[in-house]
Amino acid sequence: MQHIRVGIVGYGNLGRGAEMAIKKTSDMELIGVFTRREPKAIQTIDADTKVYHMDEINNFQDKIDVMILCGGSANDLPKMSPEIVKQFNIVDSFDNHSQILEHLNRVQVKAQASGKIGVISVGWDPGLFSMNRLLGESILPQGETYTFWGEGLSQGHSEAVRRVNGVKNAVQYTVPIETELNKARTGQGADSNAAKRHKRVCYVVADKQDEERIEHEIKTMPHYFVDYETDVHFITADELTKNHSKMKHGGFVIHSGETSENHNQALEFSATLDSNPEFTASVLVAYARAAFKLNQAGEKGAKTAFDIPFSALTHKSREDVIRELL
Repeated sequence: MQHIRVGIVGYGNLGRGAEMAIKKTSDMELIGVFTRREPKAIQTIDADTKVYHMDEINNFQDKIDVMILCGGSANDLPKMSPEIVKQFNIVDSFDNHSQILEHLNRVQVKAQASGKIGVISVGWDPGLFSMNRLLGESILPQGETYTFWGEGLSQGHSEAVRRVNGVKNAVQYTVPIETELNKARTGQGADSNAAKRHKRVCYVVADKQDEERIEHEIKTMPHYFVDYETDVHFITADELTKNHSKMKHGGFVIHSGETSENHNQALEFSATLDSNPEFTASVLVAYARAAFKLNQAGEKGAKTAFDIPFSALTHKSREDVIRELL
């Protein structure tokens, strides 16, 4: 079996999850982690995992087949993905829904020029939930699709809050509004605006004198909070560690529609995650395999979950997949 040589760029919670996920595969080899920090300061889960500074990444063009990019969507991936795809096949978890098409186009230009594959915006949402939305709408075209996230910690939104000047640490939870969730499940029709179906709750560690400004900047942040009911709670660092260290998440995609009068059909897909970053990393690793397969088959350019067949995600042969799962 040919081993796919993989690199990880960035080593936070998502990077650690990717390291664990790669170790569980039979067809992948982790070549190393790349970081902007001092490599010796990085303590990996496996003591044998090699860590390199980002300045060394150019030395690995012939040694790594796919790079898994574990940066944040707010500031890292918009620059990192189009830059690294100039030399490597990549996969990222860019999760700012309103800017995905723009991100796709940036990566497309560079990937087409380099002959590489750039898989963007894969995880559980965007990614798995996106495909279930498409499936529901394709099968029941005269219907409605509702996506509910949470209750759970959002990595991308937490990172966006932590980027606010003066914030020492923070987490952000997405919380479904219960009345809207019940409407979707019972066919009453939830609000079509996602911002009306959820609220955002932030827990922030900051100096007292900065709290008013920080709260204003969070609540008016474009693409993340401005359209949502948002609660900002300022707490101590000890409270954050004690009460908000877990990274659970999940959600639902609910699609319902009529096939004939008085015949309502419904599809529901859900995810319940003990660790958001570990699960997202597992999705990234599966799509890293797909990026390698597609590039080996001569494909290039930017791809989303919609462009990649399920069969490309597995290490199993087509015959085995059909025999075991169809």
